[in-house]
Formats: sequence, structure tokens, C-alpha cells
Amino acid sequence: MATDSPADEVVRVLTRAQRHGALGVRPIAEVIEHARSFVAALPADVERVVDLGSGAGVPGLIVALDRPTVSVTLVDRRAKRTDELARAVQTLGWNPRVRVVCADTASLVDDSGWAGRFDAAVARGFGPPLDTLATAVRFVRLGGWVIVSEPPADQGTRWDHLDYSGLGVGVPERCGAVVRFHVEH
Repeated sequence: MATDSPADEVVRVLTRAQRHGALGVRPIAEVIEHARSFVAALPADVERVVDLGSGAGVPGLIVALDRPTVSVTLVDRRAKRTDELARAVQTLGWNPRVRVVCADTASLVDDSGWAGRFDAAVARGFGPPLDTLATAVRFVRLGGWVIVSEPPADQGTRWDHLDYSGLGVGVPERCGAVVRFHVEH
């Protein structure tokens, strides 16, 4: 009996999450394609990534799938979602490389075990843009990266109208469906 590939299992996890209302109605193939914009935006030297507000595991599970040498921490405050993610990570055999944490990011950002400990933070639907960036920066080391989902390119960028100058990041760089900020604390 053949076993399913990790990619097949991730599709199954996302499909189940969609059926339970944890993921929008976009076709799973489109969800994965969008998540791969995060993967493409990660520099090659990134070793530790935190996915803020991971929800159904997007983009964190896709980062883990496509970058098997990267350690990924999936953070969400909803126990039901993190329980599902923990089961998925166990099924995929990704422990301890992929960690699932049920916590509100506000309780983690000032903890020395979390603050500045990651090479990159990714966020797909975490919250308002400035709140997302301000939170993500606190998890990332100097010289690291924050990668945030962006509206479709034909709608322009939201960052032109927002003042992020005090957050310790460089100018936003559009990378497909995401924007990437270099952390320059």
C-alpha cells in the first residue's frame, strides 16, 4: 500500500480546514499557490520562521513543505485550530521541526524566548497591516524579514498610505502576492 506524499497530506489538511470554516472558499490549489509567494520571498539563509495567526496553517505548512530544512513555528490563539495543526504536523512526521503553539502573540512578544528569535515572520491574515508589521518585527532578529500578504497587484500597495517609519524596517519590497520588509531595528 502506497503512502501519500507530504504534499497530498497538506492538501488533505487544508481541505478539511476549509470544510470546517477555518479557511476561505478559494480553491485549495490557489491557496497553496498564494502561500508559495511567501516561500519565494524567503531568502535562502532563513532557518527559523514564525507564522503569526496561522489559523489553518497557511502559509506555514507550505513553507515547511517546500523548505524542509527550515524550522517553522505555527502560532494561533484558537485551541481548536492549533489542535488540528498539531495533529497534521504529527501525521506529516514533521515534529520537532514544525512546532504548533496555542497562544496570543501579545503574550509572547516580550518573552526573551520569543523576541528576536526568528529569521523571518510570515502573516497571511493576522490583522490590520500596521499591527501585523509592528507585532511581526518584534519576533524577528536584526537583519531578518517580515513577509505579509498583499492585495492583488492591480490594486496597488497599502503601504504607500501607512506610516511604518518607526517600526525599524526598510521599504516594502513587492514579491508576487506578498510584501517583504527587511528588519533594521
